[in-house]
Amino acid sequence: MKDVSTTVLIVGGGPTGLTAGILLARLGIDHLIVERRPGPQRAPAAHVVNARTFEIWRQGGVDMDAIFAAAKDPRDAGTVYWVTRLGGEILGRLPYERQGDEVLALTPTPLRNVSQHRLEPILLDSLQRAGTAPRYSHQWESAEQSGADVVSRVRGIDGGETYEVRSRYLLAADGAGSPVRKSIGIQPIGPDRIQSFVMIHFEANLRPIVGDCPGVLYWVSDPQCAGTFVAHDIDREWVFMHSWDPDHESIATYDAAHCENIVRRAIARDDVELTIRTVAPWMMTSQTAEHYRDRRIFLAGDAAHRFPPTGGLGLNTGVQDAHNLVWKIAAVEKAWAGTRLLDTYEQERQPIAHYNAEQSFRNAMRILEVPQAMGTMEEPERARQHFARMLVDPLRRAAVESAIANQAEHFDMLGLQLGYAYETGALVADGTERLLPANPVREFLPSSRPGSRLPHGWVESEGRRVSTLDLIALDSLTAIVGTAGAAWIEAIRDLRVPIRVRQIGLDVGDRDGWWISVAQMEPDGVLLVRPDQHVAFRSRAGVRDAQATLREAVSSML
Repeated sequence: MKDVSTTVLIVGGGPTGLTAGILLARLGIDHLIVERRPGPQRAPAAHVVNARTFEIWRQGGVDMDAIFAAAKDPRDAGTVYWVTRLGGEILGRLPYERQGDEVLALTPTPLRNVSQHRLEPILLDSLQRAGTAPRYSHQWESAEQSGADVVSRVRGIDGGETYEVRSRYLLAADGAGSPVRKSIGIQPIGPDRIQSFVMIHFEANLRPIVGDCPGVLYWVSDPQCAGTFVAHDIDREWVFMHSWDPDHESIATYDAAHCENIVRRAIARDDVELTIRTVAPWMMTSQTAEHYRDRRIFLAGDAAHRFPPTGGLGLNTGVQDAHNLVWKIAAVEKAWAGTRLLDTYEQERQPIAHYNAEQSFRNAMRILEVPQAMGTMEEPERARQHFARMLVDPLRRAAVESAIANQAEHFDMLGLQLGYAYETGALVADGTERLLPANPVREFLPSSRPGSRLPHGWVESEGRRVSTLDLIALDSLTAIVGTAGAAWIEAIRDLRVPIRVRQIGLDVGDRDGWWISVAQMEPDGVLLVRPDQHVAFRSRAGVRDAQATLREAVSSML
């Protein structure tokens, strides 16, 4: 292998690393992705892709038609169930997130379930179409930092040859066990073992079992076979999450025959044909790295944070990390921002990870209310007795139904997914108080306040109906000015920073009144939006000296 020089070395080719590569390619920043796996993800893993992540990929030029074709139909993946066994009695149900057209007023791309092993090949294709590709079966081994470079040693797993990669930056997107994070001594903070599971991946057509109650998650409540079914494809591909005690059980005992028996016990019928494909241990944790950066090395995705799966926030938070960091690296490399801009990556993203970790942990703890109401958290014999009694006792059934209803927030988190905002960092606060809805996890209140993601609205541009998010350039700042914003446009011409100007009423048609009703701006106001679609500066109305105001704002944020 020949030694390599590049601007950004990305360690890890999962969704976070691939997203970073796609965005860097779009920005003309050379990079190299090394991934120890032989290719894209093969077995089911993450499956929840929320609206904000789709918005990011949409901006990055990913083939959204291909992604939505690979996604599960909301009619199949729009409900979660608590059941005695799969195909048995239904104890309760809840809608799974908001996946319908009613959210198109808030986002152009509603949440979908897209299994990671189907998603990664699509992201890979987008990366290859941009002219680059990961080096699979290449293992990052070590790195040394100098003042201007990071020199990494990488080994080709198949051939065993080691070579050097000299890069200006290293982005560690190498997963929860991140060798890069460990090598620079950054510690993950938080509980490292909440619960342990065996993930049993199997192929089966279970549509005849679920009948007219298709869903994405099924909690099996019978204590003799408790666990969770994840429907990656009702007609052919499933996962069963089975509780496992690594202190008293060897994973070696979970061979295909044992795992098949576990799955069959959790299904109400015994005539199902199924094939075990993969079996893997998995540990639930809730941790955030104490730092996101060591000089020229940055952490992103699971290397920076590990959440319980209760909320589906892990993959999505990692994609947002890449979106936040990549434009800042590009701005520094293209000399329209100073190096201190890179300090804002941790400043902005770490609080979001803390919040997401806390919410995921709350969901995980709250969901225990259901087995508590059933009485199935006792020792095995008492659990079976309580469960049998619950099935015929109206008062106990009512308590279980109430506990299930109390899980609604877990499966309706649009406010958290779209409403995350930066309070400090690469932005200019305007002194206004952040307005929060009664339940900021479930309810989303669009805002043009600095730090917020630009509110979505439908406008016209170049003869097409587009989202306001589509107006935002990836390679520069974007100024959206009102119909009477000529002073801002004149001031922008004198700035030595790339700023794309979009004017309401001139090149942006606003028949629905988004500028006034949603962004809550005056005709002579301006929004300065970062490449990651977050508002950096806002002046709701005109000012006496637009040039001085903009110059100070841009200097402050960059």
